[in-house]
Amino acid sequence: MEKKITAAIVDDEQGNRENLLRMISGYCPQVEVTAVCSSVAEARQALSNTQPDILFLDIRLGDDTSFSLLESLPEILFEVIFVTAYDSYAIQAIRFSALDYLLKPIDPKELANAVDKAIEVILRKQENNRMRNLLRNAHSQDKHKKIALSVADKIEFVEIDSIVRCEAESNYTTFYLKSGERLIVSKTLKEFDELLTPYNFLRVHQSHLINLDEIKSFIKSDGGYIRMKDGSSISISRQRRNYVMEILKQL
Repeated sequence: MEKKITAAIVDDEQGNRENLLRMISGYCPQVEVTAVCSSVAEARQALSNTQPDILFLDIRLGDDTSFSLLESLPEILFEVIFVTAYDSYAIQAIRFSALDYLLKPIDPKELANAVDKAIEVILRKQENNRMRNLLRNAHSQDKHKKIALSVADKIEFVEIDSIVRCEAESNYTTFYLKSGERLIVSKTLKEFDELLTPYNFLRVHQSHLINLDEIKSFIKSDGGYIRMKDGSSISISRQRRNYVMEILKQL
């Protein structure tokens, strides 16, 4: 790589800042840290003077949060790698927006992988719409939330309530949308199960995750299966049948 990738670090704890700086130096030699900040105010000033390619951003910054920093910026042209100790809700929001995150204590391999992903995006010069999506999600109702899906050579932003069902095939997941469109994503169904279950989705089979709002009927014959509003028929696995039936009775 001819040109160094530049980065800034924002963390309110000195030990964390120094540790991350050492790790980047040791495990990510292609990255040059050009700014190290301890607060939202300091970061805002630094980001107005420098244009980092990557921002390593702690979620909780004293009495403030990284989200207020991002919301105050006129535009976000860098890749953000969040660093957090425990905030599971923020992690979920980050995943929805297809952003990387690192859990403290930071694992060197995870750091290197996150940096590699960020660099890949930077080198492709993709416009960073993902941060805008994150900030919209932070203020929207659940039904209006979007999930970012990496499809072929682009990222599709899909409203959660537009998804009828998801189907697994090996390490790929096919999304079936109300519009009739199909999107194939190179991630396992298990990952999307964890993301979408809090939003009224149910895993009814090893290969099927469905939107409960899109169920049309439950057919008792042939061992029992679900018919969706889009006309598709979804099998229920024997192992999940009792659990699924209990859920359906509560709808």
